[in-house]
Amino acid sequence: MPGTSQITDILNSFSPICLEEMDNVRLMDRVDTKYILSVSRLPDIMYRMNGNYRVLDINKERSFRYDTTYLDSIDFMFFNQHVTGKLERNKVRFRKYETTGTTYLEVKKRTNKNRTKKWRIENLLVDNSDCDNNAIEFIKEYIPLNSSILKPVLTNTFKRITFVGSDVNERITIDYDLFYSGLNRNRISFPFIAIIELKQDGFSDRSPLEGILKDCLIRPVGFSKYCIGSAMLYDLPRKNILKPKFLLINKLENEFYKCCTA
Repeated sequence: MPGTSQITDILNSFSPICLEEMDNVRLMDRVDTKYILSVSRLPDIMYRMNGNYRVLDINKERSFRYDTTYLDSIDFMFFNQHVTGKLERNKVRFRKYETTGTTYLEVKKRTNKNRTKKWRIENLLVDNSDCDNNAIEFIKEYIPLNSSILKPVLTNTFKRITFVGSDVNERITIDYDLFYSGLNRNRISFPFIAIIELKQDGFSDRSPLEGILKDCLIRPVGFSKYCIGSAMLYDLPRKNILKPKFLLINKLENEFYKCCTA
């Protein structure tokens, strides 16, 4: 696959950072900026990043698989909060970090000040379908609803690379090789796109990554893995609001396969 075949070699040229050192840049209350691009462009961007960032290394691995199960109500309340542009919106998910074998229940909130806050506890779905009492109480602490109405609606897997700024307090994640499955057994994959997310304490013009992406004519764009997967796998009201994102995905798919045949 164009791009991914070079990723491992480039990653090995970065200085490493371990999980313990990462605790200083957890950024659980932050400003997020996302960029969507073809996987084929990653090697060039990562090459330019070297020297300004260190890469997360766990047991000599630098690209990690994440498995995520998203919860929502039967009427997709969280999905609708997002696509209708509600300033305050939420996500609830169980995320398994395959490398460490740890699963967290995570509550993610976007505030009306354009900040992202995240809280998490170690927890598992009961019989892969229901929240236990600890999970229900944890969710209620941050979202004022009867959390027993939340059920698994979507699973998502992807690979993630995490970078930490050498001289600036920021974290960067690159997600690629996305795969989704729904409760209706429908499935879809996006092997041709990558999602770069810049996480900072606040908006700053000191980020080396922002300069690199600007030089590459890659602009910020809102993009929710959960909402895109849900809209692709379910016949949901208001999914047409995401039409510009679908067109972007098609454009990146064409760019990727054009690179394949070049």
